[in-house]
Amino acid sequence: MSPRPSARWLWLAACLWLVACAKPVPVDYANYVGHWRGEGTLLVIRADGHADYERVTGKSRLSIEGACHSFTERGFKIGVGLLSASFEVSEPPRRIEGRWRMTVDGVELTRVDILPVPAAGPDDTLRL
Repeated sequence: MSPRPSARWLWLAACLWLVACAKPVPVDYANYVGHWRGEGTLLVIRADGHADYERVTGKSRLSIEGACHSFTERGFKIGVGLLSASFEVSEPPRRIEGRWRMTVDGVELTRVDILPVPAAGPDDTLRL
């Protein structure tokens, strides 16, 4: 019998493979990059090509994380190979009354600008 690699090494290899599959968002689709929110939906597309998607409808929750790729005028995909999910873009990113909006899978999303908050001092901590 040949030696089998440990589960830890297989897990590490799979994680590295998934990370390596991410490619930067194409320049033609740079307006897709950002934090987007809509009715029960959160979509984050980073410039490095990584994306997070979450949609809550009723009592169900769908979460997808992975490489964002295959951009076309009709949509994009998140994931790798058979583990990819397709997203239909019926309205690409556009400015309406000073806000970026797009419609993905029938949900209008608005880009939320998240700005870093400078610390007041070296001992400053976040308090809720």
